[in-house]
Amino acid sequence: MSEPPYAESEPGPEPEQAPGAEPESAEETSGALSPREQGVLALERRGWASAGAKERAVREELGLAPVRYYQLLNALLDDPRALAHDPVTVNRLRRVRDARREER
Repeated sequence: MSEPPYAESEPGPEPEQAPGAEPESAEETSGALSPREQGVLALERRGWASAGAKERAVREELGLAPVRYYQLLNALLDDPRALAHDPVTVNRLRRVRDARREER
């Protein structure tokens, strides 16, 4: 029997990340929010005349689809770094989220 063309000690392929998952950055490990995360919170601080205006700003300013934006925002609401960065906005959005969950 012949040897396989690869050594058994070679590592296998790297595990793939889940779709939409982002690799950890230096900001995430240092405790500071990334520029994108700060941008998400900054957009939430602003008042909006309509949902369409907000979605347009999300696409133009952050380069994100609205669905991805809301996924990131929801994760930020549970992130202690976001609470430390902007407690007023995070607490307001947590109250809104909790009220909507209670309605269901």
